[in-house]
Amino acid sequence: MKNILYTLFTLFLISSCTTETVRDAKQETSHPKIYPDYVDVTIPVNIAPLNFCMADEKALLIDAVVADNQGNSLHSQGDEALDFDIDDWHQILDNNRGKKLTVTVSAKYEDGWHTYRPFSILVSNDSIDYGICYRLIEPGYEVWSKMGIYERDLSSFDERALIENTQFEGCVNCHSFNRGNSADMSIHVRGPHGATLLRSNGGDFTAYNTKTAETLGLCVYPYWHPSGRYIAYSTNATSQVFHGSDRNRVEVFDTASDLQVYDVEKNTLLLSPHLRNDSIYETYPAFSVDGRSLYFCAARAIPENSLKLDSIRYNLCRIDFDPSTGSFGNRIDTIVYAEGKNKSISFPRPSYDGRFLCYTLSDYGQFSIWHHEADLYLLNMSTGESKPMTGANSDDTESFHNWSTNSRWLVFSSRRDDGLFTRPYFCHVDAKGAVSKAFMLPQRNPRRFYSERFLSFNVPDFVIAPIQFNTHKACRIINNETRKRFEKVDKGI
Repeated sequence: MKNILYTLFTLFLISSCTTETVRDAKQETSHPKIYPDYVDVTIPVNIAPLNFCMADEKALLIDAVVADNQGNSLHSQGDEALDFDIDDWHQILDNNRGKKLTVTVSAKYEDGWHTYRPFSILVSNDSIDYGICYRLIEPGYEVWSKMGIYERDLSSFDERALIENTQFEGCVNCHSFNRGNSADMSIHVRGPHGATLLRSNGGDFTAYNTKTAETLGLCVYPYWHPSGRYIAYSTNATSQVFHGSDRNRVEVFDTASDLQVYDVEKNTLLLSPHLRNDSIYETYPAFSVDGRSLYFCAARAIPENSLKLDSIRYNLCRIDFDPSTGSFGNRIDTIVYAEGKNKSISFPRPSYDGRFLCYTLSDYGQFSIWHHEADLYLLNMSTGESKPMTGANSDDTESFHNWSTNSRWLVFSSRRDDGLFTRPYFCHVDAKGAVSKAFMLPQRNPRRFYSERFLSFNVPDFVIAPIQFNTHKACRIINNETRKRFEKVDKGI
């Protein structure tokens, strides 16, 4: 009986692994329409397999051969999606650094096999960081349910939760690292157990109450100084309205906002009168690569109770910062005057090599995540010239973004897939600022994954290694009412 069962099990394994030979295929002159679209993309040498399906969902089988110019190939076939062997995938990528792979796709329909025009995938010499960290959240407007902060290994399909709000009542957001190093890390918690969880130099987390008598509200939108000693924040009085028939759905806007910098070593909040102007909305701070400048977005305030939100337009500005003294300059410089072109800037992110600054450009406002016209732009820091990142942009929203630590890859949020959910995309930026075609974060079965997971990927950021995070300890800190306050507020001149 055991021998019979073993034989049947072996036959099952053989039959389940058997592939059908592609024969008598109609030769198509066009590239295949696949989901996700990986046609002619540039990818890191250490990225997870680019599994894909046919976009039309009518294919009975899909077959693909990935080949290099030395006669090596990788084959996969599936009835729903391809599933390349992960070890073989990494081997063929590693053997073809800086070279192109050719992908030949065939699909079987009711009328038989169709073989499509081959396309290329360029394997970049530039690797990508270990992983990304993001928040998963339902695309709602006023309330939240289950959400959390998650980490994903980019070389595989492994994802793990760092913290979820099932263990406390509240919302988690504004996770931030110092150039991808989670030894310097902060997470903001809103709700009944509100706090900013902060750690530096790999120490334990401390829960802070970041509201002071001298500031508008809680510290949000953090950006770490390269030294790890300072964190730039904004404080924002935020509201939202619905657009009705407008496809942008909802507008989140500030009625007041200021900037400040927190000195981690001295537990002191550093203020400047130049960054707390009642007639200006200042938001989205970001330190320069050398730590001696603070970039931010600034707009002229609209009259109180005015709802002319489409007149709020943010420019890209900067102010000097002296890390040795924690002091600010006395002049605000406008770097990109978007208002003059009836446009608005949000999310400035300098590359870590100092060459570029990426920002989001939309028609107005600063919450571009719901602006379907929002695109990514690249500012050349040497020439001062800004250009649209054509390879990365689409006909829908491109918004929040961050650089890899080698400044060659950008991760950003896009709604191009269905206009509703934000999903992470990547593009390569070379030393001259040339931008490759963007590709979606790979999944083992992309159609099933994205069709069954009704969640948006929010605030993606790179991490250089698995994040050391004790979930139970963090939740105990959140549920404990103890909160540390800033010992001193330095109001500046």
